[in-house]
Amino acid sequence: MLELENSFGRPLFVRSRTGYRLTSEGALLFNQVLEMEGAARRIETFRQEEGGSTLVRISCGTWLAWWISRNISALQTDTDNFRLDLFIAERRASLAHRESDIGIRAFEPEETNLASQRLGEVAYAAYRARDPGRTTGLRWVAVAEDEAISAYLRYPHEHAAAKIVVTVNRPRSLRDLVLGGAGVAVLPCFVGDQDVRLERVGEEIPSLRHTQWMVMNNDDRHRHDIRTVVDRMSALVRRHADLFAGRRPADPR
Repeated sequence: MLELENSFGRPLFVRSRTGYRLTSEGALLFNQVLEMEGAARRIETFRQEEGGSTLVRISCGTWLAWWISRNISALQTDTDNFRLDLFIAERRASLAHRESDIGIRAFEPEETNLASQRLGEVAYAAYRARDPGRTTGLRWVAVAEDEAISAYLRYPHEHAAAKIVVTVNRPRSLRDLVLGGAGVAVLPCFVGDQDVRLERVGEEIPSLRHTQWMVMNNDDRHRHDIRTVVDRMSALVRRHADLFAGRRPADPR
Protein backbone atom coordinates (compact mmCIF):
# COMPACT_ATOMS: atom_id res chain seq x y z
CA MET A 1 0.00 0.00 0.00
CA LEU A 2 2.89 2.35 0.77
CA GLU A 3 4.49 1.50 -2.57
CA LEU A 4 1.22 2.24 -4.34
CA GLU A 5 0.92 5.62 -2.65
CA ASN A 6 4.57 6.44 -3.39
CA SER A 7 4.10 5.55 -7.04
CA PHE A 8 1.24 8.06 -7.33
CA GLY A 9 2.71 10.62 -4.98
CA ARG A 10 -0.64 11.06 -3.26
CA PRO A 11 -2.22 9.76 -0.04
CA LEU A 12 -4.72 7.03 -0.96
CA PHE A 13 -5.56 5.61 2.49
CA VAL A 14 -6.53 7.04 5.86
CA ARG A 15 -5.04 4.87 8.58
CA SER A 16 -6.60 4.54 12.04
CA ARG A 17 -6.77 2.10 14.91
CA THR A 18 -9.93 0.58 13.43
CA GLY A 19 -8.41 -0.04 10.00
CA TYR A 20 -8.08 1.67 6.65
CA ARG A 21 -10.40 3.69 4.46
CA LEU A 22 -9.92 5.44 1.15
CA THR A 23 -9.15 9.14 0.89
CA SER A 24 -11.11 11.13 -1.69
CA GLU A 25 -8.24 10.65 -4.14
CA GLY A 26 -8.10 6.95 -3.28
CA ALA A 27 -11.83 6.61 -3.98
CA LEU A 28 -11.38 8.40 -7.32
CA LEU A 29 -8.58 6.01 -8.28
CA PHE A 30 -10.64 3.03 -7.16
CA ASN A 31 -13.56 4.03 -9.43
CA GLN A 32 -11.17 4.46 -12.36
CA VAL A 33 -9.73 1.01 -11.72
CA LEU A 34 -13.24 -0.45 -11.75
CA GLU A 35 -13.87 1.19 -15.11
CA MET A 36 -10.64 -0.32 -16.43
CA GLU A 37 -11.63 -3.71 -15.08
CA GLY A 38 -15.04 -3.45 -16.74
CA ALA A 39 -13.44 -2.61 -20.07
CA ALA A 40 -11.03 -5.52 -19.71
CA ARG A 41 -13.94 -7.86 -18.96
CA ARG A 42 -15.82 -6.70 -22.06
CA ILE A 43 -12.74 -7.28 -24.20
CA GLU A 44 -12.30 -10.75 -22.70
CA THR A 45 -15.97 -11.53 -23.37
CA PHE A 46 -15.57 -10.35 -26.96
CA ARG A 47 -12.56 -12.65 -27.33
CA GLN A 48 -14.46 -15.60 -25.82
CA GLU A 49 -17.44 -15.05 -28.09
CA GLU A 50 -15.13 -15.16 -31.09
CA GLY A 51 -13.58 -18.33 -29.70
CA GLY A 52 -16.96 -20.01 -29.33
CA SER A 53 -17.93 -20.02 -25.62
CA THR A 54 -18.45 -17.50 -22.82
CA LEU A 55 -18.81 -18.03 -19.08
CA VAL A 56 -21.74 -16.83 -16.94
CA ARG A 57 -20.98 -16.92 -13.22
CA ILE A 58 -23.86 -17.12 -10.75
CA SER A 59 -23.37 -16.54 -7.01
CA CYS A 60 -26.06 -17.79 -4.65
CA GLY A 61 -26.67 -19.46 -1.31
CA THR A 62 -26.60 -23.16 -0.54
CA TRP A 63 -30.26 -23.97 -1.03
CA LEU A 64 -30.86 -21.89 -4.13
CA ALA A 65 -27.83 -23.58 -5.70
CA TRP A 66 -29.41 -26.93 -4.77
CA TRP A 67 -32.66 -25.87 -6.42
CA ILE A 68 -30.94 -24.48 -9.52
CA SER A 69 -29.03 -27.74 -9.91
CA ARG A 70 -32.31 -29.64 -9.94
CA ASN A 71 -33.64 -27.29 -12.64
CA ILE A 72 -30.47 -26.62 -14.62
CA SER A 73 -32.06 -27.60 -17.95
CA ALA A 74 -34.32 -24.55 -17.63
CA LEU A 75 -31.26 -22.26 -17.59
CA GLN A 76 -29.03 -23.92 -20.16
CA THR A 77 -29.81 -25.89 -23.31
CA ASP A 78 -27.72 -28.00 -25.66
CA THR A 79 -27.65 -25.19 -28.23
CA ASP A 80 -26.40 -22.45 -25.87
CA ASN A 81 -22.96 -21.05 -26.54
CA PHE A 82 -22.08 -20.31 -22.93
CA ARG A 83 -20.94 -22.18 -19.83
CA LEU A 84 -22.32 -21.77 -16.31
CA ASP A 85 -20.37 -21.50 -13.08
CA LEU A 86 -22.12 -21.65 -9.68
CA PHE A 87 -20.35 -19.91 -6.81
CA ILE A 88 -22.03 -21.32 -3.69
CA ALA A 89 -21.67 -19.43 -0.43
CA GLU A 90 -23.83 -17.88 2.26
CA ARG A 91 -21.65 -14.78 2.10
CA ARG A 92 -22.48 -12.64 -0.90
CA ALA A 93 -20.00 -12.31 -3.72
CA SER A 94 -19.01 -8.83 -4.86
CA LEU A 95 -20.36 -8.10 -8.32
CA ALA A 96 -18.64 -4.73 -8.16
CA HIS A 97 -15.32 -6.55 -8.43
CA ARG A 98 -16.64 -8.94 -11.11
CA GLU A 99 -16.40 -12.01 -8.90
CA SER A 100 -19.77 -13.00 -10.39
CA ASP A 101 -21.98 -11.91 -13.27
CA ILE A 102 -25.31 -12.63 -11.58
CA GLY A 103 -25.97 -12.67 -7.85
CA ILE A 104 -29.05 -13.80 -5.94
CA ARG A 105 -29.55 -11.82 -2.73
CA ALA A 106 -32.04 -11.52 0.10
CA PHE A 107 -32.11 -7.73 -0.14
CA GLU A 108 -32.13 -5.03 -2.80
CA PRO A 109 -28.59 -3.88 -3.63
CA GLU A 110 -27.43 -0.46 -2.50
CA GLU A 111 -24.48 -0.30 -4.88
CA THR A 112 -25.09 2.29 -7.59
CA ASN A 113 -23.33 0.27 -10.27
CA LEU A 114 -25.65 -2.73 -9.90
CA ALA A 115 -28.97 -3.37 -11.60
CA SER A 116 -31.57 -5.49 -9.81
CA GLN A 117 -34.65 -7.53 -10.59
CA ARG A 118 -37.16 -8.68 -8.00
CA LEU A 119 -37.70 -12.45 -7.99
CA GLY A 120 -40.40 -12.74 -5.31
CA GLU A 121 -40.88 -13.83 -1.71
CA VAL A 122 -39.06 -16.63 0.14
CA ALA A 123 -40.65 -18.26 3.19
CA TYR A 124 -39.12 -20.42 5.94
CA ALA A 125 -40.45 -22.95 8.45
CA ALA A 126 -39.19 -25.54 10.91
CA TYR A 127 -39.25 -29.14 9.61
CA ARG A 128 -38.99 -32.63 11.08
CA ALA A 129 -39.01 -36.12 9.59
CA ARG A 130 -42.49 -37.34 8.72
CA ASP A 131 -42.23 -40.61 10.66
CA PRO A 132 -44.89 -41.50 13.24
CA GLY A 133 -42.55 -44.04 14.81
CA ARG A 134 -39.84 -41.49 15.52
CA THR A 135 -40.17 -38.54 17.87
CA THR A 136 -37.73 -35.66 17.82
CA GLY A 137 -39.42 -33.72 20.61
CA LEU A 138 -37.88 -30.29 20.91
CA ARG A 139 -34.41 -31.32 19.75
CA TRP A 140 -32.91 -28.94 17.21
CA VAL A 141 -30.11 -29.17 14.66
CA ALA A 142 -28.38 -26.04 13.41
CA VAL A 143 -25.42 -24.55 11.60
CA ALA A 144 -22.67 -23.62 14.07
CA GLU A 145 -23.13 -20.11 15.40
CA ASP A 146 -19.95 -18.70 13.85
CA GLU A 147 -21.13 -19.94 10.43
CA ALA A 148 -24.73 -18.73 10.83
CA ILE A 149 -24.58 -15.86 8.36
CA SER A 150 -28.23 -15.72 7.28
CA ALA A 151 -31.24 -14.91 9.46
CA TYR A 152 -32.73 -18.42 9.11
CA LEU A 153 -29.43 -19.96 10.23
CA ARG A 154 -29.32 -17.70 13.30
CA TYR A 155 -32.92 -18.48 14.26
CA PRO A 156 -32.25 -21.67 16.31
CA HIS A 157 -29.45 -19.91 18.23
CA GLU A 158 -31.73 -16.98 19.00
CA HIS A 159 -34.86 -18.96 19.91
CA ALA A 160 -33.84 -22.50 20.89
CA ALA A 161 -30.15 -22.41 21.82
CA ALA A 162 -30.54 -24.73 24.81
CA LYS A 163 -32.29 -27.35 22.67
CA ILE A 164 -29.66 -27.63 19.90
CA VAL A 165 -28.19 -31.15 19.95
CA VAL A 166 -26.23 -31.23 16.68
CA THR A 167 -24.38 -28.49 14.80
CA VAL A 168 -22.71 -28.57 11.39
CA ASN A 169 -20.65 -26.04 9.48
CA ARG A 170 -22.68 -26.16 6.24
CA PRO A 171 -26.44 -25.67 5.71
CA ARG A 172 -26.56 -28.51 3.18
CA SER A 173 -26.36 -31.09 6.00
CA LEU A 174 -29.41 -29.79 7.88
CA ARG A 175 -31.89 -31.60 5.65
CA ASP A 176 -30.02 -34.90 5.96
CA LEU A 177 -29.88 -34.59 9.74
CA VAL A 178 -33.62 -33.97 9.91
CA LEU A 179 -34.31 -36.96 7.66
CA GLY A 180 -32.05 -39.05 9.90
CA GLY A 181 -34.19 -38.16 12.90
CA ALA A 182 -31.64 -35.95 14.67
CA GLY A 183 -34.13 -33.18 15.32
CA VAL A 184 -35.88 -30.13 13.90
CA ALA A 185 -34.28 -27.57 11.57
CA VAL A 186 -35.29 -24.35 9.86
CA LEU A 187 -35.31 -24.71 6.08
CA PRO A 188 -36.56 -22.64 3.16
CA CYS A 189 -40.06 -23.78 2.25
CA PHE A 190 -38.99 -24.39 -1.34
CA VAL A 191 -36.71 -27.11 0.07
CA GLY A 192 -38.82 -28.59 2.86
CA ASP A 193 -42.15 -28.51 1.03
CA GLN A 194 -40.80 -30.50 -1.93
CA ASP A 195 -39.86 -33.48 0.23
CA VAL A 196 -42.78 -35.70 1.26
CA ARG A 197 -40.53 -37.21 3.92
CA LEU A 198 -40.60 -33.90 5.80
CA GLU A 199 -43.38 -32.04 7.55
CA ARG A 200 -43.62 -28.59 9.04
CA VAL A 201 -43.43 -28.05 12.77
CA GLY A 202 -45.98 -25.31 13.23
CA GLU A 203 -46.61 -22.53 10.74
CA GLU A 204 -44.30 -20.45 8.59
CA ILE A 205 -41.88 -18.27 10.57
CA PRO A 206 -43.04 -14.79 9.45
CA SER A 207 -39.97 -12.92 10.70
CA LEU A 208 -37.75 -14.85 8.26
CA ARG A 209 -39.75 -14.11 5.10
CA HIS A 210 -37.85 -11.88 2.70
CA THR A 211 -37.80 -10.69 -0.88
CA GLN A 212 -35.31 -12.30 -3.25
CA TRP A 213 -33.39 -10.18 -5.75
CA MET A 214 -31.30 -10.98 -8.80
CA VAL A 215 -28.50 -8.46 -9.31
CA MET A 216 -26.14 -7.77 -12.20
CA ASN A 217 -23.39 -5.29 -12.95
CA ASN A 218 -24.71 -2.37 -15.02
CA ASP A 219 -21.88 -2.72 -17.51
CA ASP A 220 -22.55 -6.39 -18.21
CA ARG A 221 -26.29 -6.87 -17.87
CA HIS A 222 -26.95 -6.40 -21.61
CA ARG A 223 -24.51 -9.11 -22.62
CA HIS A 224 -26.49 -11.66 -24.59
CA ASP A 225 -25.45 -14.65 -22.49
CA ILE A 226 -26.10 -12.90 -19.16
CA ARG A 227 -29.42 -11.52 -20.37
CA THR A 228 -30.45 -14.99 -21.51
CA VAL A 229 -29.69 -16.56 -18.12
CA VAL A 230 -31.38 -13.69 -16.25
CA ASP A 231 -34.56 -14.01 -18.30
CA ARG A 232 -34.66 -17.78 -17.89
CA MET A 233 -33.97 -17.57 -14.17
CA SER A 234 -36.73 -15.02 -13.70
CA ALA A 235 -39.23 -17.14 -15.64
CA LEU A 236 -38.24 -20.28 -13.71
CA VAL A 237 -38.69 -18.66 -10.31
CA ARG A 238 -42.00 -17.08 -11.35
CA ARG A 239 -43.32 -20.52 -12.32
CA HIS A 240 -42.54 -21.72 -8.80
CA ALA A 241 -43.57 -18.55 -6.95
CA ASP A 242 -46.04 -20.39 -4.68
CA LEU A 243 -43.38 -22.92 -3.69
CA PHE A 244 -40.89 -20.20 -2.75
CA ALA A 245 -43.57 -18.26 -0.86
CA GLY A 246 -44.50 -21.32 1.22
CA ARG A 247 -47.94 -21.85 -0.29
CA ARG A 248 -47.36 -25.45 -1.43
CA PRO A 249 -46.77 -27.75 1.57
CA ALA A 250 -45.92 -31.33 0.64
CA ASP A 251 -48.86 -33.73 0.53
CA PRO A 252 -47.98 -37.01 2.31
CA ARG A 253 -50.57 -38.87 0.25
